[in-house]
Amino acid sequence: MATFIIGLAILFVGAALYGKFCEHVFGPDDRKTPAYTKQDGLDYVPMREWKNSLINLLNIAGTGPILGPIQGILFGPIAFITIPIGNVIGGAMHDYFSGMICLRDGGTQMPDMIRKYSNKGVYTFYQIFCSLLLLLVGAVFIYTPGDIAATQVFGFDGKATSVSTWVIYGVIFVYYLIATVFPIDKIIGRIYPIFGAILLFSAVGVFVGLFAKGYPLINIWDNWNGVLVSYGDYFSANHFIPIFFITVACGILSGFHSTQTAIISRTMKSERQGRMTFYNMMVLEGFIAMVWAAGAMGVYNLGLQAADAGLATATIGVVCKDILGPVGGIIALLGVIVLPITSGDTALRSLRMAVSDALHLDQKNVAKRLSLAAVIFALVAVILVFAKMNAEGFNILWRYFAWSNQTLSLFAFIAISVWMFENGKAKFVWMPLIPGAWYAFVTITYIVNAKIGFNVPWGAAYVIGIAAAVLYVALILWYGKKRAARKAARNA
Repeated sequence: MATFIIGLAILFVGAALYGKFCEHVFGPDDRKTPAYTKQDGLDYVPMREWKNSLINLLNIAGTGPILGPIQGILFGPIAFITIPIGNVIGGAMHDYFSGMICLRDGGTQMPDMIRKYSNKGVYTFYQIFCSLLLLLVGAVFIYTPGDIAATQVFGFDGKATSVSTWVIYGVIFVYYLIATVFPIDKIIGRIYPIFGAILLFSAVGVFVGLFAKGYPLINIWDNWNGVLVSYGDYFSANHFIPIFFITVACGILSGFHSTQTAIISRTMKSERQGRMTFYNMMVLEGFIAMVWAAGAMGVYNLGLQAADAGLATATIGVVCKDILGPVGGIIALLGVIVLPITSGDTALRSLRMAVSDALHLDQKNVAKRLSLAAVIFALVAVILVFAKMNAEGFNILWRYFAWSNQTLSLFAFIAISVWMFENGKAKFVWMPLIPGAWYAFVTITYIVNAKIGFNVPWGAAYVIGIAAAVLYVALILWYGKKRAARKAARNA
């Protein structure tokens, strides 16, 4: 338990210090925000800080910070240290600067931010890559909450041949369509406080239960191979780097988040709300990841659930019901279901906004929004059917989703770095470069080795990953200095 508590201290103390530093580097001021200067009653709508913060938390926190840590904790108690460190200096910094740059640039969406702070080739590749990721997010966040609801809440078998499975998927589909098309304050702004209450009960309930039930958690200095679970053997048999970071994913860093903070940049009343809305909400996602990692380790060590990464969704139900009882467990499960649903709806909304902005499509008319949404939802439906009907469909979908999610963050780190060069903050460029270089190494190494990638042996994959990370940093430094010099010449 001590390592878990140390990890929480790293998370919250580190966030307080580094979050303040990030705010200092960016320098928020009192200029009018896009919520006022571009107010349209649809996407640009001024909303209160607490509501923006809650919406952003629900947008960014899907099943990633639950399923990822449940699988990642199999690597042992080192997860309790790596999750908070990565969250503070990587994920939260990524979310803060992505959101704040979009806010200052007029509420632009991430594709426009990438276009402004990179070149045409990078922008085009980002557009395609990001659109594919958002489609995967939409499909994953129909599949996972639908299956959890079917099997853990309603007691159905959740099979592809069951009508109940597709009915539940259909209900989620309809909600997504409504949230994608109608004004953000009419749907998301009103229903999210209810979702938020359920989420808080779920996360806080499990956290308190860890101590109340006395869940046995292994410390980093203990013997990792217990009677029931051999974390040390799992750590040795699997490649901690990069597998752990791809597996845990969203609790540490998520490229998907930048597409969501961009949405919130259009509804904020003040730049000074950014630290709470962007940075601290990612820290709360890190807290959720820590809680579920601890909950999973507890039920594994007690023998209540097999320590098997393939049983992650079943572990959710065991943790909720053992800690909170039958009724509380169901409410907590609803909180787990809420997370992916409230990420899936805004993922598809951000995809609609990004496509409409890129193609200059008028979205003020409901019929025009519906026509674009229909195309997007048809593609999501195809992916969903494949994932459900194919025996290995979801495993394939999840692996591509996890990898592409981390890879997308590399584009945001490029844009943040170039923004720093252009705005007289080059001495702070190490802030995005350190996590950017690390994840360039992690994502390239993973996909080069993985069976869903190039299936290259580990030795060669590591060499290629290191080379890719070095090249990534070198190109950013070269391009950033070039852009800074060009801007200085224009202003001379």
